[in-house]
Amino acid sequence: MRARSIQAPLLAGAQVGTLTITRLVHSGTRVKQGDLLVEFDRQAQLRDFVDKQAESKDENGKVLEEQAKEAAALAKDQTEIKVELLSAIDAEKAKEDLDEAQATLAQLKETYDLKRKAAQASIRILEIQRDRTQETMLHAQANAALMQIHSPIDGIVVFNTIWKQGNMGEVQEGDQVRPGVSFLQVVDPSVMEVAVPVNQEDLLDLRVGQKAQVRLEAYPDLTFEGQLESIDPMGQRGDFSAKLRKFAATFSIQGNDPRLMPDLSAAVDVKSVSSSNNASVSR
Repeated sequence: MRARSIQAPLLAGAQVGTLTITRLVHSGTRVKQGDLLVEFDRQAQLRDFVDKQAESKDENGKVLEEQAKEAAALAKDQTEIKVELLSAIDAEKAKEDLDEAQATLAQLKETYDLKRKAAQASIRILEIQRDRTQETMLHAQANAALMQIHSPIDGIVVFNTIWKQGNMGEVQEGDQVRPGVSFLQVVDPSVMEVAVPVNQEDLLDLRVGQKAQVRLEAYPDLTFEGQLESIDPMGQRGDFSAKLRKFAATFSIQGNDPRLMPDLSAAVDVKSVSSSNNASVSR
C-alpha cells in the first residue's frame, strides 16, 4: 500500500552513461527514514567541483582586474576632456585656435563613448564566463550530494530486477546503473494487499467486505486473515477465451510477518456467499 521507488540520480549539467555503486544496503533490511540506502561513486563530481571552484575564482579575478583597468581609463579620459574644455575657454578668450580646440573636444567625447561601450562589453563577456563556471561548479556540488540516497520512509528494502551488464538481476556493490533507472524500493510492511485475477464465473460469489484467508506459496504454513476491498468493474480478456473475462480483485491483509514481502505469490481462499464451499483464487 505504501512504498517509495528509488532511482539512480539524474545529474544536472552532466552527460553520464552509468553510475557505479560503492555502498548498498542488503535486500530485506529494515530501515528508518533518513538511513543511507545507496552511495554512488562521486569522485568525478567532487573533482569537477574543486576544478570549477578554482576556475571561478580565477575568472572573478579577471573581472575585477578588467573593472579596475576601465576605472583607470575612465579617470584618464575624463581628465583629458576637462583639459580640452579649459583649452577651449582659453582659446575663446584669446580668440585663437577655437575651431581646433572644439574639434579635438568633439573627437574626445566620441572616443570616450566608444571606449566605455567596448570596456563594458569586455567586462560583460568575462562576467558571463565567470557565471557559467559558477553554475557548473554548483551543479557539480549538487550532483555530489545526489550520489548518496537516503530512505524517504520507514520500511523494508526490496530490490527490483533490472537489466544490467547484459543480464537481468538485482544490483550489487560495484555494479553500474544508468541514471533514472529504478533499482530498489522501500516498502512499508505494516499495510499490505494482494491482487488476484477473478474468473467471471466466480464474480457473482464475491462481495466487498468478504473475509478470506491469504496464504503465501513460498511459506505454506503461514496464513493471514484478509478482506475483499475492491473489484475492478472493467474486465479483461481471459487467457484462454475471448468470451470469458477476468476481473482484478484486491484483498487487504491483516497482520504482518518478516516473511511477508512484496511480489510473493499468494493464494486467497474466500467463503462463497451462495454456498458453503470455499472458492480459491491465486495471484
